[in-house]
Amino acid sequence: MNLRLNSEFGTLKAVLMHRPGKEIDRLTPYNKEFLLFDDVPYLEALQKEHDFFSNLIKESTGAKVYQLRELLIRVLYDQEVLLKLLQESLNRSGMVHLAEAILVRYSTAECAGILTAGLKVHELRKKLPNLNVGELMEYAFVISPCPNLYFQRDPMALTPGGIIFSSMRMEGRQREADLLRTIFENHPDFKDNINKLYPVLGHDNPPSIEGGDIIVLSQKAVAIGNSERTDEKAIYHAAKAMLAEGTVERVYEVHLPQKRQFMHLDTVFTILDENLVLTYPDAMNAVLQTSLYTLKEIKDDKVHIKREVLKESLLTVLEREIPHLEILHTAAGNPDYAMREQWFDGANVFAIGPRRVISYNRNVHTNRALRQMGVEVLEIPSSELSRGLGGPRCMTMPISRSRV
Repeated sequence: MNLRLNSEFGTLKAVLMHRPGKEIDRLTPYNKEFLLFDDVPYLEALQKEHDFFSNLIKESTGAKVYQLRELLIRVLYDQEVLLKLLQESLNRSGMVHLAEAILVRYSTAECAGILTAGLKVHELRKKLPNLNVGELMEYAFVISPCPNLYFQRDPMALTPGGIIFSSMRMEGRQREADLLRTIFENHPDFKDNINKLYPVLGHDNPPSIEGGDIIVLSQKAVAIGNSERTDEKAIYHAAKAMLAEGTVERVYEVHLPQKRQFMHLDTVFTILDENLVLTYPDAMNAVLQTSLYTLKEIKDDKVHIKREVLKESLLTVLEREIPHLEILHTAAGNPDYAMREQWFDGANVFAIGPRRVISYNRNVHTNRALRQMGVEVLEIPSSELSRGLGGPRCMTMPISRSRV
């Protein structure tokens, strides 16, 4: 499998997803903000909606749907990999000394559950009655849960030049990136096909970058959002690695307003075809500052790139990169419906092929506008999925598409 993508809309061949599990039941009205949720979803209904989504992908495309839990269990059979992940996870609570005790008392599948859903003191005490955790209370986490894990787009990104492994901004999400990187670097289906672009070798605390801010404009161009979740320094290093690899020739840094609806670049727009983009009304013109990175030279094995600040909106950049660009606004531009549907990620649909998308059924007006543009829209139930404030694109990590 060639772990590179040259478009956002080529016919889907393989995708990575995560079926929500016990980590969602860890959410309470008291910890939801720390765990980056605005609400407390109902797990059983959430799982039914997610199952509908993954089954729809299989039935409509024939694509292989990889499930994160299955991949994780496979790599955790390597005891060294498992121990390392347990130590990294326990380090955050200062309980790294418990790693080996957990490893010998829990099965591999149980450890996979712990690494995704977390582990509390009173749960661990059932296996270790004489457990000493200092001042930690019985219902405190020794390993915190990852309830955002069903948003698979953020922990990594595939580009025309290789893979960017995310360095997540929020402490509550960093372990997601650790899990994804461990899977891809150790699973037999993937490990021999990785060209890692980020983090840069030797960077122990890399600047933050998240997959939701990375959009492939074409085989030669990539856009990265400079947002509340992605730093300028990270964009520089990712751009340098892509340009040095040679496939990508242009990397655009897109400066996003510090507003909730601009959390990631993929909340602003989604590419649906070689000349069609779906966006929130006025979002294109609201992004007024962009920068362009290009390769200057490679001399004595050192890569030199140049950065040009463009006095152009994101719209102007897209018009240059996408010939004969057509723009469709959420809810066909109706300000009230567009605002309502953007709250539930109306512009964040998942392209499974040229002008074929999967969208939340609740975004009625956007879906109607898409169909009027000749886009095939497949709808999924969204009463619970949408509570995490991420759309179908956010929940999927394409790892293979047909070339366009």
